[in-house]
Amino acid sequence: MRVTLSLTPVFTPTAVALGNFDGIHQGHRQVIQPILKPLEQTDNLLCKTVVTFHPHPQEFFSGQPRSLLTPLDEKVAQLKELGVEQLVLLPFDRELSSLSPEQFVEQILVEKLQARLVSVGLDFCFGKGRQGSAQDLKELASRYGVEIAIAPLKVLNETRVSSSRIRQALLEGNVQYANYLLGRPYSLVGQVVQGQQLGRTIGFPTANLQLPPEKFLPCAGVYAVQVQVCDRPDGLLTCETAQLPGVMNLGTRPTVNGTGLVAEVHALDWSGDWYGRILSVQLEHFIRSEQKFASLEQLTAQIRTDCETARTLLASA
Repeated sequence: MRVTLSLTPVFTPTAVALGNFDGIHQGHRQVIQPILKPLEQTDNLLCKTVVTFHPHPQEFFSGQPRSLLTPLDEKVAQLKELGVEQLVLLPFDRELSSLSPEQFVEQILVEKLQARLVSVGLDFCFGKGRQGSAQDLKELASRYGVEIAIAPLKVLNETRVSSSRIRQALLEGNVQYANYLLGRPYSLVGQVVQGQQLGRTIGFPTANLQLPPEKFLPCAGVYAVQVQVCDRPDGLLTCETAQLPGVMNLGTRPTVNGTGLVAEVHALDWSGDWYGRILSVQLEHFIRSEQKFASLEQLTAQIRTDCETARTLLASA
């Protein structure tokens, strides 16, 4: 899949899904779906393109870094799996933010992207001061013969699917609900780096993950997880199909006087060397909150219990 940080060059003409798409959750996939299955045979010539903004508009206007459910590596992998052929990251700067809705349609969608089909969500807003609505987009685009698809809001069990609801669920340890809204397990992807190697001394070797600084993290605690080994053979994240059941601790390791937040993964019934490899750790169940134990013996006993709990939970999935 092609990834570009500007509008020159891009593969054209295009069928475009337009939005922020942080999480690639079920609502986002509903917006992306129209560009994957064009209605007319001639539309098969269109490059299936997702257009989003970098940095996130909220980050640009606030000046504060924004944590992401799907950093770029993960977003690209998710979009590629869906069948998207091109990801365009529009540089969100003062110039882009000052475009009127009319200018955005003419200069970005028509002239640069040569869009023939554009799909957005019902609540999509664009142009200076978010003046333009999805209906405005439909009216403006019709002047250029561009078809607009407006996806309804995705609602599951009377709850609207949104990135903010997924974030809240993860902060509450409600992993299964977050995964339900996502339509897939929430993952932490990072490279295995050298740790204190304490786990080896107590019989539970762990892989320490170096996570992207912008990655949104769930609440600290112990999780039942599935682990996949990944690589970047062509610059794009690719993961093996095989999954290994495991346990992950996300926290500061208070029992051993840890300071920084660390993600440590222990694979059940497996031993090997993952140093330098990239792991995708899929969160399946929240087991318990992080706690401080009076001794390493107590910590070891609890880890043993956590492993058995994880084994039971994952086997019942």
